[in-house]
Amino acid sequence: MGGNHSDDVLEGPSRGSVLLRRVLAGTPAGESPLTHAEFVAAREGKTEGWPAWVPEAVRAPLTAHGVTQPWSHQVAAAERAWAGEHVVVATGTASGKSLAYQLPVLTRLHTDPRATALYLSPTKALGADQLRTVLDLDVEGVRAASYDGDTPIPERDWVRQHATWVFTNPDMLHRGVLPRHGRWTTFLRRLRYVVVDECHTYRGLFGSHVALLLRRLRRVCARYGAHPTFVLASATVSEPARSASVLTGLDVADVTEDSSPRGARAVALWEPPLLEEVTGENGAPVRRSAGAETSRMLADLVLEGARSLAFVRSRRGAELTALGARRVLAEVDPDLAEQVAAYRAGYLPEERRALEQALLSGSLRGVATTNALELGVDIAGLDAVVVAGFPGTRASFWQQAGRAGRSGDDALVVLVARDDPLDTYLVHHPEAMLGAPLERCVLDPTNPYVLAPHLACAASEIPLTREDVEALGGASALSVVDDLVAEGLLRRRRGGWFWWHPSDRPHAGVDIRGSGGEQVVLVESDTGRMLGTVDPGTAPATIHPGAVHLHQGESYVVDSLDLDEGIAHLHAEDPEWTTQARSVIDITVEETEQCASYGDLQVCLGSVEVTEQVVGFLRKLPSGRVIDSVPLDMPARCLRTRAVWYTLPESALVVAGLPPARWPGALHAAEHAAIGMLPLVATCDRWDIGGVSTALHPDTGRPTVFVHDGHPGGAGFADRAHEAIREWLAATRDAISACECPSGCPSCVQSPKCGNGNDPLDKTGAILVLDAVLGRLAEGPG
Repeated sequence: MGGNHSDDVLEGPSRGSVLLRRVLAGTPAGESPLTHAEFVAAREGKTEGWPAWVPEAVRAPLTAHGVTQPWSHQVAAAERAWAGEHVVVATGTASGKSLAYQLPVLTRLHTDPRATALYLSPTKALGADQLRTVLDLDVEGVRAASYDGDTPIPERDWVRQHATWVFTNPDMLHRGVLPRHGRWTTFLRRLRYVVVDECHTYRGLFGSHVALLLRRLRRVCARYGAHPTFVLASATVSEPARSASVLTGLDVADVTEDSSPRGARAVALWEPPLLEEVTGENGAPVRRSAGAETSRMLADLVLEGARSLAFVRSRRGAELTALGARRVLAEVDPDLAEQVAAYRAGYLPEERRALEQALLSGSLRGVATTNALELGVDIAGLDAVVVAGFPGTRASFWQQAGRAGRSGDDALVVLVARDDPLDTYLVHHPEAMLGAPLERCVLDPTNPYVLAPHLACAASEIPLTREDVEALGGASALSVVDDLVAEGLLRRRRGGWFWWHPSDRPHAGVDIRGSGGEQVVLVESDTGRMLGTVDPGTAPATIHPGAVHLHQGESYVVDSLDLDEGIAHLHAEDPEWTTQARSVIDITVEETEQCASYGDLQVCLGSVEVTEQVVGFLRKLPSGRVIDSVPLDMPARCLRTRAVWYTLPESALVVAGLPPARWPGALHAAEHAAIGMLPLVATCDRWDIGGVSTALHPDTGRPTVFVHDGHPGGAGFADRAHEAIREWLAATRDAISACECPSGCPSCVQSPKCGNGNDPLDKTGAILVLDAVLGRLAEGPG
């Protein structure tokens, strides 16, 4: 991809150009939201002959389903897996990664009636879609079945006893298979392959849990004499072999050269304009929201007859985007409005299945979704994809973009910037978005907060030996075992460590998704109807009393939230405002692990304790104007995690041109912008991290800016920030200085989750602070 080709893209005759002109035609005269557009060139495919070991019984149904010859990367990965080598295939969306593991697995199951295989996916939708594909092939001797939370209880016994290829997810493996491995003895003894699909999604805290889960699976399999080959599929990410090796604990080879064909795509970067008539908090300018912009685009694309998908960052955002598009379309033709829907996690199983079928049949033409469909049903071949807000990683962006493009035709992909420092930076620095290398996955299976519950689970499955402990978590895991013994959870005997409560297994208390415990159930007050669920970690900020909650386009207001009971009651209401929680945060340094001096600047990494409490919420009109602030009394949440921080002496701030009165606002603004920009260097979302800034912190004795992980024990984000601090803070400084607002806005230094109402903030002061920090970093340590 080259430089800016906006004119060429706009004037071209291709489908992508036509659709881009259509969405531009809907913008008011005089606006120029398009910051960059270019073509991603089409690519020819490269095929290879069928491997000699693939029998006709496998080859024939694949050929009947349109696979006349496999792509070269499919054969390369399949050959390695057939030879018993652990392998990860990391190629683009719709590149046929599934065939890379289907060939060896189907062949083994067909030729060896005693063999079994296990398939793991991060979402039920993806697992169900892959199972449908295998069932449609109907290969002789292959009995494939689903085993997840939606599987009826009577069917589960049949799956255990008769299925040769079980499709499940990490949650069910953790709760339903490993704690009852005695019931799965035959299946596990014959296990030849474990397929880990979309393995790039296993990052951060979730990835750390899954890494330990896979080590537990391997340990139980070894107990029954099985050592299965792992075949992993991933989107294109940096260093896939390294990431897959950390995830599985095995040496994994990679196949990364994508030999599948790809249609050309017009890729556009889009920044909604500032709204002259609206001001936000403290008089800051406000941009038209990415969601509102995406609603209009989705409606325009449906009117153009384009099958389109809009990826939106939040569940609520997906609902609002679909609702907005339906309203626009209803003014033209009520029937068109019925062709748009929202799809997100939290829906009931039957709702999800109905939407998936409507997508596959084409009765839905426009869908607003969270990343649930980034990995979900096979819907590659759309005319357009709109990404409302940078999805956190370039790998995720290209995964979502890959849903667009029919064979032999091109398509449109649009990234619509949110009012956010990182989004603003990326749409004005296309080389950082479209030309930069992809991120590597960050996960840490040695995190003691993650490791301890998995060691307890492993001990309850099979007593732990010293070798087991070190295989699960390294040498440092022995101290974690000692802590479990001290807590009375494990008992040391001559043969190793034993779980001390055999009638009460620990698995149910381990939340591998990192949401903080059991889901909070949403119940309609008047009818008692269950509306869905919400993660307990986000519940205080999203379903507090008075919060506005959307479900399938219907608006509800929360009456009560009981975190102890895990239930929230809501009533149907459609107020004109939305709500946004506010919280206060305090931070204490527990242990400083690294601290480097660059002159009088100190850059540190270590363990901290963060205390956070939701103290109120704002009611805001769709324009962004704040109506009022409502106080709340919610329980405080204490979090021990990891943080990176930098400190400067007061004298350095004075020399930089900052009098003491400006220190709080300058440090606060620098902290906000740094949080917003961290996803540029770490595979995280700004909601995965937090920060605190102070003109005098009691633990450092100096002006200090902290940025911390938002998960117990950390998820690797602060460590990555410490490793890339120069790149990270330089981009932060550039994002602030390049913003066109006069004194700070959500595109540079304002934060949507600031507990202090974004006050005080000093945009110019933040630049001076970062100049002082970057100048010292450039001089090197000493």
